[in-house]
Amino acid sequence: MNPNLKNLHPYPFEKLAQLKDGITPLANKSAITLSIGEPAHATPQFIKDVLIENLNSISNYPTTKGIPKLREAIAIWLKKRFACDVNPETQVLPVNGTREALFSFAQCVIDSAKNPLVVMPNPFYQIYEGAALLAGAEPYFLNTTAETNYLPDFAAVSADIWQRCQLLYICSPANPSGSVMSVADFETALTLAEKYDFIIASDECYSELYDDEANPPVGLLEVAAKMGNRDFQRCVVFHSLSKRSNCAGLRSGFVAGDADILKNYFAYRTYHGCAMSLPTQYASITAWQDETHVVENRRLYREKFAAFVEVLSDVCEIQKPPASFYIWLKTSISDIDFTQQLFAQENVTVLPGSFLSREFAGINPAANHVRIALVAPLAECIDAAQRIKNFIHNLKK
Repeated sequence: MNPNLKNLHPYPFEKLAQLKDGITPLANKSAITLSIGEPAHATPQFIKDVLIENLNSISNYPTTKGIPKLREAIAIWLKKRFACDVNPETQVLPVNGTREALFSFAQCVIDSAKNPLVVMPNPFYQIYEGAALLAGAEPYFLNTTAETNYLPDFAAVSADIWQRCQLLYICSPANPSGSVMSVADFETALTLAEKYDFIIASDECYSELYDDEANPPVGLLEVAAKMGNRDFQRCVVFHSLSKRSNCAGLRSGFVAGDADILKNYFAYRTYHGCAMSLPTQYASITAWQDETHVVENRRLYREKFAAFVEVLSDVCEIQKPPASFYIWLKTSISDIDFTQQLFAQENVTVLPGSFLSREFAGINPAANHVRIALVAPLAECIDAAQRIKNFIHNLKK
């Protein structure tokens, strides 16, 4: 067995199930689950129609590289959204969702013989850590706190760490806080990558869920191009239809960026056995070509955020994030106790922040926070907010 398997931590939702085990919430309150970032908005019908129309192609083996029309649709979308020119032949690869790609990418690019570090934000999407460990690398955590606007402070990292870094995971908009990296933040990361010769893996799967229609989050390739790095050296971005188009079960996304890196990653993927099915590819083309449903998706989240924050604003410190569909809520008691007691008393499930982080440099930056995913219908989100308000009010008695 791979000896690194023993280093893997239990997944957050496994820990959450154990935390709730044996607790019977009040029977007169229906269950509301806001712990999992699984979109509940309807998948657009036109995407489902294309999927069904192309079911006959399921009899054919798909290619790892994907059909040209899909890569071209992705390249056109990147041009419109991030004002960057990518070559669909050499700088785009379809992937079965960002989770699969974020994990397998590390297995491809890490040289375990060189005492590597994989640098990542803390708290984080646990795939980053697992990918690093199973690639034979040591995770190095960048604590993100209120003082850093819940974003990594790259300037605080010493040169010896960057010298060992082979891969930097970044996530903007951030999971779980919804904070958005600025152009200057990306510029700093790019300058460091060039100086110390490491790769940046930019997880941008929440990039299309933002509050201000006039101010969409910037992306890594966009900033790289503005800095003159039009070949996107050391840069790879990860995008998905899961959140953007409410197609989590479709398992469709893409990676794009440095052609030399993607050439090697493509070679890896031909052995990995991860080609996207043809019906999924055709459905993905039509999804990337339409923005109307994405604008509506943002409107629905904006409506839920406004209502949720309004209910809770007089009993706790709460702010609407600039992006994502999460509320990163500070708690007055332990996040573990908050989650457990909220479930017992109100039958509302949230996720303890400390399940998404590690203690590092003497602190756990996600302690006394819970992640609340506003994925349920509006009425359910309002009901949950009222129950959380009641719970917090009782805590203060």
